[in-house]
Amino acid sequence: MSEHDETVISALRHAPDFENAVAADCKITRLGGLTNLVHLVETGAQKVIVRIPGEGTEEYIDRATEIANAKAAYRAGVSAEVLWADAKTGVMISEAIQNIETMTPDLFSTRLGSPARAGMALAKLHNSGEVFEFRFELFAMIDDYLKILSTKDVNLPDGYHEIVKAADPVKAALAANPASLAPCHCDPLCENFLDDGDKMWIVDWEYSGMNDPLWDVGDLSVEAGMDTAQDMALMEAYFCGAPTAAEHGRVVIYKAMCDLLWTLWGLIQHADDNPAEDFWAYATGRFDRCKALMNDPSFAGHVAAVKAG
Repeated sequence: MSEHDETVISALRHAPDFENAVAADCKITRLGGLTNLVHLVETGAQKVIVRIPGEGTEEYIDRATEIANAKAAYRAGVSAEVLWADAKTGVMISEAIQNIETMTPDLFSTRLGSPARAGMALAKLHNSGEVFEFRFELFAMIDDYLKILSTKDVNLPDGYHEIVKAADPVKAALAANPASLAPCHCDPLCENFLDDGDKMWIVDWEYSGMNDPLWDVGDLSVEAGMDTAQDMALMEAYFCGAPTAAEHGRVVIYKAMCDLLWTLWGLIQHADDNPAEDFWAYATGRFDRCKALMNDPSFAGHVAAVKAG
């Protein structure tokens, strides 16, 4: 058994009913994850997820908040049950949801009905009445990430500050018609959606908080690379009908803003030498997509629709 497997089993022993777990009785499978070490552990008929945080993540993730929000998401009926978690180390043991496909952009385009199921899952979360810890403040987070980057040896993509300045009308439009806050995932990567064909589940609450709920809708559309038809299926399921011009505009605005924010997140990963992928390419790719959307002739109309309400 490797030293890494022993770390997983040692963590698992903290969970109820797993105090006497031994590696010889467990099958350990490494799953995906950009910043954390995530494992499916099978012990006979039982299956659990053991998540061990990546190095450096404590710099920008509050694990106590994550744990509280993960438990609230379970109560909302959209996420797995947390069996044990440690706010100090960030290790989390949770139930493994059965018979699911971990979503990808390709699966969102080929798995029939999946955009609509994702829209229904997000609506269920947002309308649950649960209150998450932490307030997701988009423009404050941009400033915070810039401060983190100022301490690291990394350059911003050319034109980044100009695009941030060009987002001022977006900020004004959102301020003119502030949304009612809701419990939000805030980082809806495709891989955080698990589909059993009837219901979409959502996992990984590291960046979760109270937020404008349409952030989640716009961000998921970007992450999944949804086309116009998929976008409409997502929104119609979410809104239980066609979106208004202001609702559609808010989704489009957040498609641009999520790329603006996650550009900086990617640069932090790049500066920290995270080996999970080429984070410079990730960051610059997101920035280029943000610029393209904000320079699209239709973007100003969406901003105007949001401002008008």
